[in-house]
Amino acid sequence: MQVSFEGFILTARNIERQGKTYIECWFITENGVVKGLSTAQQGVFFIDQKDHHQTLKLLKQSGIEHSYKPLALKTFEHQAVGGMYFDRNHSFYKAKTLLRQHHIICYEDDIRLTERYLMERFVYGSARFSGSPVVNEPTEITEIQCKPSQFVPNFSLLSIDIECSEHGELFSIGLASDTYKCVLMIGKPQVEDDWIHWLENEKALLQQFVIQVSQIDPDIIIGWNVVNFDFRLLIKRAALHKVELSLGRDNHPILWRDARNEVNQGFVSMPGRVVVDGIDALKTATYHFDSFSLENVAQTLLGKGKKTEDVDDRLAQIEHDFKHNKVKLAEYNLQDCQLVLDIFEHTKVMDYLTLRGQLTGLELDRMGGSVAAFINLYLPKLHRAGYIAPNRPQDGGLASPGGYVMSSKPGLYKHVLVLDFKSLYPSIMRTFKIDPLGLVEGLLFPEQAIEGYRGAKFSRDKHFLPDIITSLWQQRDAAKKNQDAARSQAIKILMNSFYGVLGSGGCPFYDTRLASSITMRGHDIMQTTAKWIEEAGYQVIYGDTDSTFVWLDGEYTEQQAKQIGQSLALNINQKWQHNIQQIHQLDCDLEIEFETHFSQFLMPTIRGSELGSKKRYAGLKTTKDGDELVFKGLETVRSDWTQLAKGFQLTLYKMVFAGQNVHDYLLQIIEDTRSGKLDQQLVYRKRIRRRLDLYVKNVPPHVKAARLADQQNAASGKTLRYQHKGWIAYVITINGPQPIEYLTSQIDYDHYVDKQIKPIAEGILPFIALSFEDMTSQQMGLF
Repeated sequence: MQVSFEGFILTARNIERQGKTYIECWFITENGVVKGLSTAQQGVFFIDQKDHHQTLKLLKQSGIEHSYKPLALKTFEHQAVGGMYFDRNHSFYKAKTLLRQHHIICYEDDIRLTERYLMERFVYGSARFSGSPVVNEPTEITEIQCKPSQFVPNFSLLSIDIECSEHGELFSIGLASDTYKCVLMIGKPQVEDDWIHWLENEKALLQQFVIQVSQIDPDIIIGWNVVNFDFRLLIKRAALHKVELSLGRDNHPILWRDARNEVNQGFVSMPGRVVVDGIDALKTATYHFDSFSLENVAQTLLGKGKKTEDVDDRLAQIEHDFKHNKVKLAEYNLQDCQLVLDIFEHTKVMDYLTLRGQLTGLELDRMGGSVAAFINLYLPKLHRAGYIAPNRPQDGGLASPGGYVMSSKPGLYKHVLVLDFKSLYPSIMRTFKIDPLGLVEGLLFPEQAIEGYRGAKFSRDKHFLPDIITSLWQQRDAAKKNQDAARSQAIKILMNSFYGVLGSGGCPFYDTRLASSITMRGHDIMQTTAKWIEEAGYQVIYGDTDSTFVWLDGEYTEQQAKQIGQSLALNINQKWQHNIQQIHQLDCDLEIEFETHFSQFLMPTIRGSELGSKKRYAGLKTTKDGDELVFKGLETVRSDWTQLAKGFQLTLYKMVFAGQNVHDYLLQIIEDTRSGKLDQQLVYRKRIRRRLDLYVKNVPPHVKAARLADQQNAASGKTLRYQHKGWIAYVITINGPQPIEYLTSQIDYDHYVDKQIKPIAEGILPFIALSFEDMTSQQMGLF
């Protein structure tokens, strides 16, 4: 009897039974979780057919079980290949290591069996699967067959958070879902409320945690730094107490794997459940925050934060509460869990990760992975075209030219338009058929090929990437029309990753001719577009990758400026359609759009120079909510500048754009700074990105402040807070940088005037014929 389901793949892994390898998949379906087991699968990589005699001899001498089959596939160099097949993973890895040692090239030997199994069936995230049910196991089927599907899952989430001592001794574990909340706490019962479960000791705490997870039975476990803090410590403490953390479905134990070349970084996995870290998930969805601390992200997104006092040493407070007020600690613990749940709900980040999986086959807990996503999409199509993938360049590959950045024309302008090409690089790939297979076929038959750059030629009809992008483009347009922000964002990130992938030495399809044919074509498009705009009687003052800044040079109403922008965009699009059809006999997928009208605009100079800067500007635009001041690359958008600098820049630019006299304001801000009225705005916040002891030759101010803080912490018997990365808040004093929690010297106000106020003022004052030195010389004499 056969049964059939639709579901979303939670986890997939290899398992071996009686010398054969199988794929075990856990699916979330409408009827709950189902475990599926494939038929026996073989690992495979490819070798040149000319190497097969030597290969078979080496494997036979080493006793490695295998089979070989010549195939109707070839390399990008048009060499025929054969497949090497292995029943066991151990034999697969042993064979490829042996062959490499004897300088025999193996192709696609870095594709995991689970990935190959799914991608070759075009299964991405969701699947329609059928198989034979296991007797007495209604949620388990064998000999599954998988096909593509668009099943939309409804995950159950469990948020966890631990509290512990300085030395990693566990105090409590918080758990929260939409329907259940509790804290497991070590200690004697203190309240009757059943939301706190009291346990005798750490071993009992861990055992109860396993029971709770099993009973709640979540699909996804979430948290904040949940992998490299919470689970890392849980696994360590469980090993100490000889407790098996059987957190997977079917009571499978959790598995830990250290990350390569990353200290204190690793991965956890458990069959049937996925662990998703909130920080990594938001970064993957392109969220940006000055700090990814739970407090900062919660305040920014939700307008609320932790249930905590403003204390210098949070860890000391936790230890104090564990000894003297465990109920308070439990409330704090549980609120952290709830904040993470609320952030996931607010951002819909699981929707984003799900859609990304359905587009690319990337696992829910896979962060980054743009190369893997490209391989998943491209490789099965390539095989059906008769080719195998090349290997990654051993030297990391040659660099390709970057995006076009025009030398700017500095000045203070009225009425600047911004015209943007819609997804320029994907548009170039669509239009000019830029594609790995297309390059191979184009070079093979160059007479009818499309000319690229650096010797590239692309086939007009044999390619995959342009069609993949076209399909994604249409899906994104539909998502935007339906106001499906998660799908639109997932598609946008995927499309924009293709250029970077083709230019990355970590991608097997890397070829500098591919990346160069995208960026160098972009240079030509931007330069030609600027020429056409200037021929129309307007001046281009800046261009950056896909954006062109146009000065109208005159007096215009908002409506008049918008009409000019729309007319320019229409004219340029028509010119490109004609140009590309005439020169290349291709349909044009390039599209420029009128994006923004800045009624006031500043293009600054490079500091200490008269040359125009790049990727830095400010402008005033009108929105439905009123005027909005936009900063790009300037101090107000950078996290390493003080609140004094940010507030000063915002006010100064508003006044200049409004034509107001800034003399009195500038002198007043300097006076208030020197008199101590603005001390709360003088704090620098900077991230320590390495261990403190690794800063040897060049010791920046924030590291000096962190070392001072931990010296004081050590002398006071407090926890050393800054030894292993983190954020430090400090000010510059007459004796150098000092942490705000141990401020002993007078603030160096000259530093803040010279390094925070003056550079900002000098960035705009010359454009209104004013000099910072002249304006402040009289006041300076008073101090």
